[in-house]
Amino acid sequence: MQDEASNSVLLSVVIPSYNYGHMLRRAIDSVLGQLPEGCELVVIDDGSTDSTPQLLKEIEALNPSGFRWARQSNAGAAAARNAGLRMSRGAYLLFFDADDELLPGALAAACDAIRTHPQASVLLGGRITRRADGRERYHPPPAELAQDPCVRVADYLLRKKIGMGHGSTVVRRELISQRPYPGHLRGSEDIPVFAHLFACGTFAMVDRPFVRIYKHHDSLRHLKPVSDERATALVDEIFSGLPAACQKMRGPYAARRYLSLFRMALRAGDAEAAGRYWRQARALDPWQALRPDQLRKALKAVFMRWRH
Repeated sequence: MQDEASNSVLLSVVIPSYNYGHMLRRAIDSVLGQLPEGCELVVIDDGSTDSTPQLLKEIEALNPSGFRWARQSNAGAAAARNAGLRMSRGAYLLFFDADDELLPGALAAACDAIRTHPQASVLLGGRITRRADGRERYHPPPAELAQDPCVRVADYLLRKKIGMGHGSTVVRRELISQRPYPGHLRGSEDIPVFAHLFACGTFAMVDRPFVRIYKHHDSLRHLKPVSDERATALVDEIFSGLPAACQKMRGPYAARRYLSLFRMALRAGDAEAAGRYWRQARALDPWQALRPDQLRKALKAVFMRWRH
């Protein structure tokens, strides 16, 4: 149960960080520079071996109001986010990554939306992605969501019609506590959580960008090893947290994961593995394996391999 002091915290911002000391200052400054009364920032250092601990000690020495941090042995982003969930005190949480930055006014807009939509357990804002060459693109929140929870999940997992991301999603503590991040997954650990939110949340939209997400070649987002076992573990984790009515999506979604492995094998020039993955996808859901968009992606993977 939250104590009396914690009840005064409306929104907690949680940043997990691992060896992002060269970028973490930007992320922290983007929060502390706009931190409203009743909000806090919690940073979890996931066993970094770079300058991260020293940076956090320096910021702590300045004693900014609403800033706390903790260090743990390296256990992955999921475990770091869960540690931030336990350490934080806010009635709502906003997770975002150490290599990104909150945009000016984002926290004030989030707090206003929380007060304006007290029935909502999930608030979706927009996000801006910036490529290494400086090009930017705004991704607004969905214009509308289906009333049927399983349709929302299908729109997220299968049809890719709606999205959700760290930095642009504010979630009520009770809801995220029902489905914390799966610590055994190293990569794609956000998908089971987001699928749960689409299945069980009540939503409100905030049509303004909350976060700028930086795309860069050394991003830890790109360092996700893949394998048959990891694909199976991810599918198991997603569907273990979804209602019974949504379980019919398991086969089609598993097929899509194997098709992703199929394209990776094509790009790597591993024809044997590519064939195995495609047969697994076809066995799970023939329609997914033969969808025109999947065939186009396969041809693109072959072209990329040929070009290189």
